[in-house]
Amino acid sequence: MASLKEVRARISSINSTQQITKAMKMVAAAKLRRAQENITQLRPYAQKLSQMLGTVSAGAETASDSPYKQTRQIDRVLLIVITSDRGLCGAFNTNAIKGALNLIDEKYTSQLRSGNLDIMAIGKKGAEAFQRRGFKVNTNHMNVYGSLSFATVRAAAEEAMEGFANGHYDVVEVVYNEFRNAAVQIIRTEQLLPIVSTEPTAGSSASINYLFEPSEEEIVTELIPKTIKIQLYKAILDSNAAFYGAQMTAMDKATDNAGELLKELRLVYNRTRQAAITTEILEIVGGAEALAS
Repeated sequence: MASLKEVRARISSINSTQQITKAMKMVAAAKLRRAQENITQLRPYAQKLSQMLGTVSAGAETASDSPYKQTRQIDRVLLIVITSDRGLCGAFNTNAIKGALNLIDEKYTSQLRSGNLDIMAIGKKGAEAFQRRGFKVNTNHMNVYGSLSFATVRAAAEEAMEGFANGHYDVVEVVYNEFRNAAVQIIRTEQLLPIVSTEPTAGSSASINYLFEPSEEEIVTELIPKTIKIQLYKAILDSNAAFYGAQMTAMDKATDNAGELLKELRLVYNRTRQAAITTEILEIVGGAEALAS
């Protein structure tokens, strides 16, 4: 049985840990509110923009000539894997990394064996994990969370777009955690490039002949790159909100677990203390009897 001093030390240590987890939960909750507002405001815009691009690119002749729509034999692949910079968030980062590895196993094993698969890491945890596994990792945009904005994400999107347009990559896919609520994050895999057009159906808006102003070429030329950048920005904002939700949930569970452990340790402490007092009383009684005799 542990001594009273050892039990007191463990209780003090767990008390300190519980205070830290409570503080981290409160910080994560505050940041989650802001991150959730950002993604809920952007998501409808990004979805409508993507839908517009699909319908316009299906009906516009200029869109078919865009370098971002060219479908080629898949020899070189870029995976953009979005994780976080920090841990203490449950299985958040592990799920994103596993999602990327599963995608590679299902679709890109031959490209991996031939050395034609690159990882663009958004977030330090993903970069470290894939570097340990021996992947070719692009860490140029790893630290976007330091000053998360459309401008910082745009640089990463432009690098991927340039690599695809130049033929250095034949497909670009994104793996990230989609935010549903504080307790639920869903792994998503989306093809960023080449752009997939929405096939028009009878009576749909895509089957209508559009009138373009100022011109079809100018609108499509402006719309396609902007949509690609917005889709990547949305994925990163989704992942950012999902991270704070996962961290808040993890810290809440850690706080509860610390409370349960404290109850058990206090019970052990009281029992140990009672046993020590009983032993001392017995020793005093035994000594008194010895003196009396």
